[in-house]
Amino acid sequence: MRLTALFAALTAVASVAAEPWQEKYGGTPDLTYSGVAGFGRLPWERCLEKPGYGFDIAVLGMPFDTSVSYRPGARFGPHAIRSGSRRHGPARSFLIPWGTSVTQDTGLHIVDCNDVPISPYDNALAIDEMQVAYATLLDRPTSPDTHFTRHIAKDGKEHPRILTLGGDHTIVLPILGALTDVYGPISVLHFDAHLDTWNGNELGGAHTEQHKVTHGTFFWKAYELGYINDKTSAHAGIRTRLNSMRDLLHDEAVGFQVFTTDDIDEMGPEGIATKLKKRLGNGPVYLSFDIDTIDPSMAPATGTPESGGWTTREVKRIVRGLVGLNIVGADIVEVSPAYDTNAELTAMAAADLAQEFLALLAAKEAPVAAVKGGVLDKNLRAKAEADTSGARGQFIDNRDEL
Repeated sequence: MRLTALFAALTAVASVAAEPWQEKYGGTPDLTYSGVAGFGRLPWERCLEKPGYGFDIAVLGMPFDTSVSYRPGARFGPHAIRSGSRRHGPARSFLIPWGTSVTQDTGLHIVDCNDVPISPYDNALAIDEMQVAYATLLDRPTSPDTHFTRHIAKDGKEHPRILTLGGDHTIVLPILGALTDVYGPISVLHFDAHLDTWNGNELGGAHTEQHKVTHGTFFWKAYELGYINDKTSAHAGIRTRLNSMRDLLHDEAVGFQVFTTDDIDEMGPEGIATKLKKRLGNGPVYLSFDIDTIDPSMAPATGTPESGGWTTREVKRIVRGLVGLNIVGADIVEVSPAYDTNAELTAMAAADLAQEFLALLAAKEAPVAAVKGGVLDKNLRAKAEADTSGARGQFIDNRDEL
C-alpha cells in the first residue's frame, strides 16, 4: 500500500511538472503528411456510438462493395478519400472560387463521423445496417441557428446533412430510404457514366430478391419502393454503352432526365447546371456522384471506367452552379484505390470534389470568386484588410510548404 501511494504521489508530481517535449515543442501542429486525421482534418467522432451527439454536416464512410458487377475494392474508398484529403485542413481551407472557407467562415459544426460497420457477408443485413445508421444520424440535433432543411422536412424540424464516402453505388438505396422517411420522395441528381436504373429482374437474372439489388439496379429498386421523385430527377455525365434504346425508355419511366457528357460541348458547365436546377425544382434533392463521371485519365481507380468523361474542373464548375437547390445529402462513391496510380490521383480528385460538395451544402447564396480575371473581389478584399484576428499565424500548419 505504501509503494502504491508513493507511486501515485510521484505520478501526480510528474503530471504537473513540464516534460521536455511539452516545454520545448508543446502545441506543435501535425504536418500535412503526419498524424491521424479524419477527412480534411475535421474533428473525428464515432458518432453512432455517442447517442445524441449533434452536428450540422457530417462526413460518413460506408465501406461496402459486395454488389459490384465488375472490379471490386470500393470498400477501401472511404480510407483512400480521407488519405487524399490530408493536405486539406482548417488553416488551408479557403476556396478561391467560393470566396470562403467552409470550416472557418460558415459557423457550421462539421465533423467526420467515422465509418458505418457494415457486414461483408450478407447484403440484406448490410443494407439494413446502412439505413439504420443513416436514419440515426439524420435524427441528431443541429446548431440552433442552422436553417437549411426544416422548410422541406415532413416534421418541420431541422435535420443534419451527411456527405457519404463510398463504397459501391448500392449504398444510395438505404440512404434514400432513410431520407424518404424524413422528407418524402427525393429528387435525385445523379452524376455517373452509367444509368444505374436497370431492372433487377432482367440484369443478371433474379434468382433471389437480394440478387436483384446491385450497383446497376439500385435506382430501379428505389423507384419501386417509392423513394424517388419520378418527375424531378436527373442524370449528368452519362456515356456508357446500352443494350438498346429500351434502356433509355425504362430509365425515363423510372423518373430520370438524361444529360450526357457531350452536352457540355453545347451548353457549357453553366448551361448544364441551369438545366439541372430547372429539372430538380424546389423539393429535397440528393446529390450522388460516381467517380467514373470523371475521365479515367484523371480518375482511373474505379470499378467500371468509361473513356470520354468530364474533367474535374468541369464538374466543379457545374457544382458551383447548383447553389439554391435544397440539397439534403450527398455522396461520392465507387473509388477503388487498388486501381489508382502511385500518385493517388483518384483519391485526391475525390477528396477535392468532396470539398466542393461541402461548400455546396454550406452555401446559402451563389459563390463569389475571390479573384477573377486578375482582379480581387473588392468586398472580400475589404473584409480581409479589416481582419485583425491574426490569421497569418495559421500558416504554421503548412510549414512543409514554405
